[in-house]
Amino acid sequence: MFKKIDHIAIATDDIEGALSVYRDIFGIAVTYREVFRELGVEVAALRIGESCIEFVKPLDKDSKVAKFLQERGEGIHHIAFQVEDIEKSIEELKAKGIRVIPDGIKRGIEGKKIAFLHPKDCHNVLIELTQKAEG
Repeated sequence: MFKKIDHIAIATDDIEGALSVYRDIFGIAVTYREVFRELGVEVAALRIGESCIEFVKPLDKDSKVAKFLQERGEGIHHIAFQVEDIEKSIEELKAKGIRVIPDGIKRGIEGKKIAFLHPKDCHNVLIELTQKAEG
């Protein structure tokens, strides 16, 4: 079902500060940066091999990432797994008792289809499923 780790997302209030370490000190190039109003975040991603590290900054104090930062502080927000067919993967996981967060499938970075699994069903880890954009 899972093809690879697509990315690991780190929640931060300071993308520039994070990039000063990962880009400037570690030498990892930023591959994309985008504001996603519908998801309430700004994202900066750095590719390492086939995977990425994504820094996720909330756009406002009411977003889910802002609430995460208030409760837990900066750190790993979620792990994303790439799947071939997100709809099929969701159905298979639901059949095994894994809940999908009610937001359902959305458009994510680079036009990917994304969906999140309930962390209580995944040992308190927020898991994102991603499917490459078609075309």
